[in-house]
Amino acid sequence: MNGRADFQEPKAEVPRPIPYIGADYIPTEEERRVFAECNDESFWFRSVPLAATSMLITQGLISKGILSSHPKYGSIPKLIFACIMGYFAGKLSYVKTCQEKFKNLENSPLGEALRSGQARRSSPTGHYSRKSKYDSNVSGQSSLVTSPAADNVEREMLPRYEPVPFSASMNESTPTGITDHIAQGRNFS
Repeated sequence: MNGRADFQEPKAEVPRPIPYIGADYIPTEEERRVFAECNDESFWFRSVPLAATSMLITQGLISKGILSSHPKYGSIPKLIFACIMGYFAGKLSYVKTCQEKFKNLENSPLGEALRSGQARRSSPTGHYSRKSKYDSNVSGQSSLVTSPAADNVEREMLPRYEPVPFSASMNESTPTGITDHIAQGRNFS
């Protein structure tokens, strides 16, 4: 031995950089095929059935008198609204399935970005375990003292704010204009 310790770095798996997918990204031919397939399948297998079902339910509620029809246009506005909501609900319900299709693509930057995003969210060293860049110091000044005692002193000096429970009801301080006494006025009887 020559006096130096032989240092070997542990063979850790280095994460590949996440490809940038922005507004200027041009999808590959395979990604375009999957986009078209997702669009067709989400339309025929989710949007059309949900739109038709929501329109049938709405028409049933109108005919039973639970929903009222418009005096001039009848049930058409409510049926159009139900159809549009069913369409978008169908499209949104297919997003996870479509993401899985992209994740299964082999040579796809978009699939790689989705796989990397999922791995990042499921890793134990995720967003919540990292310290935010805004958590540095409450007073805004850098502190050279890093002892726990200094942190306790700083916490004791700052005021403690307790959360205020939300109440939707009115309390005594809310001006309403309503009084407890009976208003005196003319008697019309």
